[in-house]
Amino acid sequence: MSFGGFEDKTGVAPMAEINTTPLVDVMLVLLVIFIITAPLFHQAVPVDLPKVDATKLEDKPEVIQLAIDEAGTIFWNGDAIHRDALPARLEAARGADPELHLRADRGTRYERVAEVMAAAQAAGISKIAFVTEPAPR
Repeated sequence: MSFGGFEDKTGVAPMAEINTTPLVDVMLVLLVIFIITAPLFHQAVPVDLPKVDATKLEDKPEVIQLAIDEAGTIFWNGDAIHRDALPARLEAARGADPELHLRADRGTRYERVAEVMAAAQAAGISKIAFVTEPAPR
């Protein structure tokens, strides 16, 4: 088998064939990917479930919004409370397994934030989230 070159031969045109080897390689790779991923499209086991009327359970946890301003005043869901009343309120809310969303002013002393976190830990509240604002871009 001879391959046509680019030498200038009189009356002979250059070879105009398409090399299909890269195309076949790409298609084989795509075929292998399809063979591997095709079984993942249908993983469910066919089960004939009974049809009943039921309401959807929505177990959303209670959310306690705690805010601490720069002066150290504590706000429970927007209402100002005394620092000494915080442990009792946290203990009373513990039965509902609440989430504590803590917002602290930028100028708040770390000591106040640590006191609130210690009171929450003593009351058995383990889900504490710090609420912040995104930085300007």
